[in-house]
Amino acid sequence: MIVVRLAITELRRITAGVLPKMAVLAMIVIPSLYAGLYVYANEDPYDSLERVPAALVVQDQGAQLRNSATGETEQVNYGDDVARRLLDGSGGFGWVETTQKEAEEGVDTGRYDAALIIGPRFSADLVSTSRFKPRKASLDLLTNDATNYLATTIATTIADDVRTTIAQQVGTKAASRFLQGLGVVHTDLTRGVRGAQRLVDGTTRLSRGTVELVEGTARLAGGAEQAASGAARLSEGTNRLSEGAERLQQGTATLASGLQTLRSRTATLPADTARLASGAQRVADGNRQVATIGREAAAVSRVVVDQLRAARRSLADALAVLVQDGLLTRTAADQLLNQLSVTAIPVDRVNTRIQRAAAQLDRLSRGSAEVASGARRLAAAAPTLVEGIERAASGGSEVASGSTTLASGARTLADDTGRLVAGADELSAGANRLASSSATLRDGGARLESGTTELRNGLARGLRKVPDLDERTERRTAQTIGDPVGVRDDTLARAGSYGAGLAPFFMSLAVWIGAYMLFLLVRPLSVRSLAADGPSARTALGGLVPPAVVAAFQTAVMFAIVRFGLDIDPAHELATAAVLLVASVTFVAIIQALNAWLGTVGEFIGLVLMLVQLVTAGGTFPWETIPEPLRSMHWFLPMTYAVDSLRQTLYGGELAIVARNLGVLLGVCLIALLATALAARRQKVWTPNRLQPELVL
Repeated sequence: MIVVRLAITELRRITAGVLPKMAVLAMIVIPSLYAGLYVYANEDPYDSLERVPAALVVQDQGAQLRNSATGETEQVNYGDDVARRLLDGSGGFGWVETTQKEAEEGVDTGRYDAALIIGPRFSADLVSTSRFKPRKASLDLLTNDATNYLATTIATTIADDVRTTIAQQVGTKAASRFLQGLGVVHTDLTRGVRGAQRLVDGTTRLSRGTVELVEGTARLAGGAEQAASGAARLSEGTNRLSEGAERLQQGTATLASGLQTLRSRTATLPADTARLASGAQRVADGNRQVATIGREAAAVSRVVVDQLRAARRSLADALAVLVQDGLLTRTAADQLLNQLSVTAIPVDRVNTRIQRAAAQLDRLSRGSAEVASGARRLAAAAPTLVEGIERAASGGSEVASGSTTLASGARTLADDTGRLVAGADELSAGANRLASSSATLRDGGARLESGTTELRNGLARGLRKVPDLDERTERRTAQTIGDPVGVRDDTLARAGSYGAGLAPFFMSLAVWIGAYMLFLLVRPLSVRSLAADGPSARTALGGLVPPAVVAAFQTAVMFAIVRFGLDIDPAHELATAAVLLVASVTFVAIIQALNAWLGTVGEFIGLVLMLVQLVTAGGTFPWETIPEPLRSMHWFLPMTYAVDSLRQTLYGGELAIVARNLGVLLGVCLIALLATALAARRQKVWTPNRLQPELVL
């Protein structure tokens, strides 16, 4: 209760009178003005860039773009495309198309914040890749940092956006031409595969033909060798023929001479053969008679022999009876029979000779008859023979003349067959070479067939890999190639606007400013409590409550203005209010401790801490970009945790982080309160410096 009385007493003191009340009211409103004005002024500056003047210079002369797939040519002017895009309001600045001279003068004088110059070869450079003479197109951005540095940064961003858009447009067109070219390649590859198939069929037939050619040339080589061998044998034969023809010539000459002699000597042959036929007939008649007598003698001789044999058989039978009757001994009987046999031997011999002679006489008779008959035929043919001999004698002369011609032809034939042998040898060698070459051709044909098959298969594989796109797929694919990456904004916690993004920093800073200003009116420690020698903790707490109450009003007003006046809707309203309240009390406790310990110097240090935390809290750029040693101070100053907590509560972040940060702020508040209590204990002793301070603000 004593703490409450101390707080009420201090509040009454600072609100006694109209002006003090107005001063307290001003202190309540000032943080709201600071935070509200900053957030309002920076609510969405990028949406108001059309009020920033910028010059646009278009000098592009356009270019001819040839579609290699279709062969068509079109006129393009990317500079005009850029100008239309910027002038229709989507270019950020308030673009004004002008000349290069006016643009340069305007940027120099500040009439324009930036100037974008599109040169005359802009389109030509962009399409230079289609002619494989690439040149990088350029946009000239003219800025003046003396006018506005952020305008320069924004202009650079806009130029980059223009460059990206143009790159997407050109890339899409290039991709479209590329895909159309792929379609042409697909069509050509299809024809190529068909042609390769025909080539494979042809090389297959060629390979088979070369196999047959090898077999044929092998047979040709064998036949040529046989022909060469036959030609050699023919040469030998013609040589022998020539020699034989020479001998024939000599023989026919001898024959002609002999025939002449024969003709002269056979002139009396018909008369001689007639006489011969007459004599031969007489001889034949005599031989026939002799043969008849011989046959008769042979018949008588056979009768005698037969009778002699019959007598021996009869004698043998009689002797057998005698031997059987015992009138004669067997030995005697055998002797008689043997003697008879011995006697019969000469008779048999004579009979044999007679029979042989009779047979010979018969043959002689028949032969003489044939001789007589032949003599008659000879006599009859002798005139014809003589006539033939005469013709032969006459023809022999002709044969002799022909044999001379034959000998000459045989010599010519022998010479020609010699040349034929040489030609046959050359033919055999050529046939062997042809056989070897045809084998090489066969192997080459096989390799050609394999190569064409591989070519066909490779073309077929390539055809399967080359897409055949329809118009819709081609268009969508070209657009994707031209703009392959799309950024999907999946923000876990979204601020909503630029002003809302800076609100945590401005609100935290406003809370510190409000806490700092309070101690221009409020004493850090109650003089009455110090004089009464009250407990230090009570004195410190009694000094904290009055400014903390006013700070609570400051945060309430600021929160209401930001929430309802600036339409920044916190994701967690109660948590946001709690963070602001804890931050304000903590900041009040820190500044109270500084004032309690150091007085006027403490107030100055509070101002310095505010300035340091402007940098280290990371309210604008990420705190990691802060240079040392300020970066190391980030986690040791309380505004860091206030800014971080407000970001979580305003944008819908993690409340666990908020709880951790509030714990840190409350810990800092307790430490500051403890330091104030120690200062209160110390100030119970009055010193000359306290009675007459060197510096008073």
